[in-house]
Amino acid sequence: MLVPGVAFIFIFSYIPIYGVQIAFREYIAYLGFFKSPWVGLENFRRFFSSPDMGMILYNTLFISIYSLLVGFPIPIILSLLLNYSPSKKLKKIIQNVTYAPHFISVVVLVGIMFVFFAPTGAGSKIASIFGIKSGLIMGTAGYFTHLFVWSGVWQSMGWDSIIYLAVLSGVDPELHEAAIVDGASIMQRIFKIDIPYLLPTAVILLVLSVGSIMNVGFEKVFLMQNSLNIMRSEVISTYVYKMGLLNSDFSYAAAVGLFNNVINFVLLVTVNQIAKKISGYGLW
Repeated sequence: MLVPGVAFIFIFSYIPIYGVQIAFREYIAYLGFFKSPWVGLENFRRFFSSPDMGMILYNTLFISIYSLLVGFPIPIILSLLLNYSPSKKLKKIIQNVTYAPHFISVVVLVGIMFVFFAPTGAGSKIASIFGIKSGLIMGTAGYFTHLFVWSGVWQSMGWDSIIYLAVLSGVDPELHEAAIVDGASIMQRIFKIDIPYLLPTAVILLVLSVGSIMNVGFEKVFLMQNSLNIMRSEVISTYVYKMGLLNSDFSYAAAVGLFNNVINFVLLVTVNQIAKKISGYGLW
């Protein structure tokens, strides 16, 4: 039963590693991998000396960390609120409303954002009430990160809360009954009973999230990107796409992508070790 899964991972995850060598070559398609001239670390030096490197790394890290700090705790908070909902009907309604955005495609979501935040859109009118200029919100560099992160939270918080609700459903009811008899408040029950149960799952998901912290979603960034917000929307994934596919600079794009993946790997191992020392839980 393991053979199909192992074969899939080997074919699509390990065999392609063979192509990583083009990051160390001046890749020429008709010469192939082995006949293309070897240039060593030249492509990496080119990226590190590029005037765009600082901006691209800053945008990638800022968007990723912002998304993690906001998007990681909100599903946990939502699951706790739903778990203590006094009405089952209200709980079901909230679940359906928060789950629905997950099934909206990225293309449709960005289209909704462009319409909503158009100069005559409802979002722009609401923003003007709070003193925000209702001009080209989607074209303002300063708003890009906030729109990207909070639209992502809106789309994923309900779906991401499912796993936490599943964990909370496994908490022994007798623990809560004993706590209520002892006079514990809801907040005390959350911090003394629920959060310790959620901690192992939360730590593992946090480690996995940090392991992909440099991989800002390409599709959404690319669809939201325009010439007006490029200073805040250019990230490593869009830069690799432009250099590799649009400029046909395959070796340079591969070097930038490899650098990105190495950083992710180092962060994954580091955060996993820190999490194991602090909480005792980790991926391995």
